[in-house]
Amino acid sequence: MLSFFRRIINSKAGVIVTFIVLGIIAIAFAAGDVSNIAGMAGGLGGGDVAKVGSAKVTANDLRTDTQNEVAAYRQEQPTLDMAQFIAAGGFEGVLQREITGLSLEQFGKDQGMVVSRRLVDGQIASIPAFRGPNGQFDPALYQQLLAQRKMTDAQVRTDIQRSSFAQQLTVPTIGAAQFAMQMALPYASLLLEKRAGEVGYIPTRLVPTGAAPTDAELQTFYQRNVQRYTLPERRTVRYAVVTPASVAASATPSEAEIARYYQSNQSRYAATQKRDVTQVIVADQAGANALAAKAKGGASLADAARAAGLEASTQKAVDKTAYAALASAPVADAVFGAAQGAVVGPVRGALGFVVAKVDAITQVPGKSLAQARSEIVSELTKQKQAAALGEMRNAIEDSLSGNATFDEVVADRKLQAQTTPAVTAQGASPDAPTFQPTPEQRAMITAAFTAEDGDAPQIVPIGKDGGFAIVGVGQVQRSAPRPLAQVRTQVLADLTADRARTAARKLANAVLAKVNKGMPMAQALKETGLATPPVRPINASRQDLAAAQNSPAAAPLALLFSMPQNKARTLEAPQNEGWYILRVTRIDAGNATGNEAAIRAARADIGRLIGREYVSQFARAVRDTVGVKTDPKAVAKVRSELLNNGSN
Repeated sequence: MLSFFRRIINSKAGVIVTFIVLGIIAIAFAAGDVSNIAGMAGGLGGGDVAKVGSAKVTANDLRTDTQNEVAAYRQEQPTLDMAQFIAAGGFEGVLQREITGLSLEQFGKDQGMVVSRRLVDGQIASIPAFRGPNGQFDPALYQQLLAQRKMTDAQVRTDIQRSSFAQQLTVPTIGAAQFAMQMALPYASLLLEKRAGEVGYIPTRLVPTGAAPTDAELQTFYQRNVQRYTLPERRTVRYAVVTPASVAASATPSEAEIARYYQSNQSRYAATQKRDVTQVIVADQAGANALAAKAKGGASLADAARAAGLEASTQKAVDKTAYAALASAPVADAVFGAAQGAVVGPVRGALGFVVAKVDAITQVPGKSLAQARSEIVSELTKQKQAAALGEMRNAIEDSLSGNATFDEVVADRKLQAQTTPAVTAQGASPDAPTFQPTPEQRAMITAAFTAEDGDAPQIVPIGKDGGFAIVGVGQVQRSAPRPLAQVRTQVLADLTADRARTAARKLANAVLAKVNKGMPMAQALKETGLATPPVRPINASRQDLAAAQNSPAAAPLALLFSMPQNKARTLEAPQNEGWYILRVTRIDAGNATGNEAAIRAARADIGRLIGREYVSQFARAVRDTVGVKTDPKAVAKVRSELLNNGSN
């Protein structure tokens, strides 16, 4: 997880994130979790950590935005805490995004750019979280959500405006993909480079681990690695489920409603006629007349159409209303007035002259009220259940927004309250190992772990039938280490494995030293006294390295291409399984001169990144133009405060 953040922060793509994340407000709102962006527009007081032109980044800006970004990442990584986020460089990334966003905004204004209120209104209205039941923007819902998250309309507008400036200045450049062929040549040559080497391996399982650990050694190892034996935060989740069955009593249609539905949908239950029709549309009447004459003379309409360079289409089991919408009313009248097997037309239609043949006629009998009753009851029940569920959900949301507690809502609605065992954010229960959360419970657990202390219960959709659950947080068990007595067996196994790893590494380093002094690798491995696997050769090109990304071979290949010839290095195998010793024996430099395919491929690959590089340079130039000054002491103070406050 930490490597993910480092890749984002340190890569060229991180520059894009610098300003694209300014649009996180829309993403967060669209996900229905506006808490992730509360305060992004700035706060009150707290001093300044940076000056950007005539604008300032306050300590409160930086503090709040860092907390919000951690909350946003927790949607995907519920166990992420502030210390992990800062260790991965996330804090510095937030500061740079603040500075770059302000720089781009001020630069845009200096160039005469404007973000209109109408544009901001449109973006707010397009956020799904602010749409009411009719799918339209609901001002009351907007104000309600802002109040719940302690935000103001001005804050939201400021963030969207800043995001819009950044997008207008950078999006046109991101798509740049032009790169000169001559500039691509050295990169293409590099991809053609080939290397050969040899690999030795010392498995951890072959290494002696010494005498059995003493109690003192176990205690020392446990204390030094206590984080391994620390349980994450666990929470009991209180919930009450509302399903269509919960409102079944009020969703049964009356006889009057059934009769009224039948009368309102008479056309649906009336006797009707459906026909299979083959038709051809001809642009001119003369051509249509000729086609109709051939078909009426006994030729197949489809064959006659193909002979004229046209294509026939067939409508199966179509009624007159549907066919009229497809062709036109006059064509439908003619087709549905003809006998089976008759050729109709030409008749002028919407797109030309229609020649049609009635292939088959099917009489569909109507349904009496008694015959349609079960179908109508099913349809009305679904409608009434959906309406009842919606009404109940709205009433519960009103109660929760009025500070009603979980118990009050459950009692008022006569629901059945349930509680999960204490679970982690992933749904595991150390105290109840057999507990396996259902998909619905997993959604509830995720919601419970995104809640903060003091938050009201949440409404969590479950299933596809309109059901939902009222979810509240029960007991919270903070993260704490398990006593040594409970994990003694695991500690013993971990200590033994750690000893083996250390001993294997020591042997690997000894082999490495001998190989780098000229000893053959096979001999150096033999001198370890272990029955190690034989030395094996390795051959690869840089293209193989690129293709091996995210595979087990990626690390050895990357090491192969990072060393000088005749030098060796060690590499730890995954899962603490052992140590590799890898030596480069030959390097064949690539030369793509004249290899147009390789050069074009390299040019295309670089072209996908060059726009980002342009944006990176542009953003730096904008910052230099606007002028940025940072107060390291103020930044360090905010960082320290965030660490001292833990994950909140």
